Amino acid sequence: MVWVVIAAGVAFLVLAVIFAGRFGSDPSLTASPLIGEPAPTTPISLVDETGSVSVADHLGDIVIVNFWASWCGGCRSEHAALTQAADAYAGFDTTFIAVNYQDAPERAEAFLDELGRSDATTYVFDKGSETAFEWGVLGLPETFFIDRDGVVVAKVSGPVTYGLLTETIDQIILGEVVGEITTGEVENR
Repeated sequence: MVWVVIAAGVAFLVLAVIFAGRFGSDPSLTASPLIGEPAPTTPISLVDETGSVSVADHLGDIVIVNFWASWCGGCRSEHAALTQAADAYAGFDTTFIAVNYQDAPERAEAFLDELGRSDATTYVFDKGSETAFEWGVLGLPETFFIDRDGVVVAKVSGPVTYGLLTETIDQIILGEVVGEITTGEVENR
């Protein structure tokens, strides 16, 4: 009988530790297998469909790849920070690529017309969600940071702020390790 009570107590403690470790975290978020790996380089169609762009086109730059959609509330809240940071770092060999995901092109255009665009950002459209699949996007918004050697060095799940963007870019410029950052829940369609 004593062994049954002890076994039940140990089982309770093990379950408590497991649940406590996951409490307060979003179970849909997982670590990106891209951290420390070369960034995907498949070309992505420009929003105006006059060509395409690839991360490989910007080797030597720090590249920020942000996945967004017009239906995403977090994307709306972070948009000004992204355009501000793109403009602020335009002269520092930094490239911003905004990937529109699971959205109608006319809605994406209306979103950008309403909230504004940065001349320092390249806007692309993810046809068929192929780019998001290649990057392992689980929800929106998600932002990836690629160093000058083309390696993914950071990922933010959830909306970014101007301060978080500049801090992360500065860490990359200084060669510091960044990794994964979660700022809030991501949205799925």
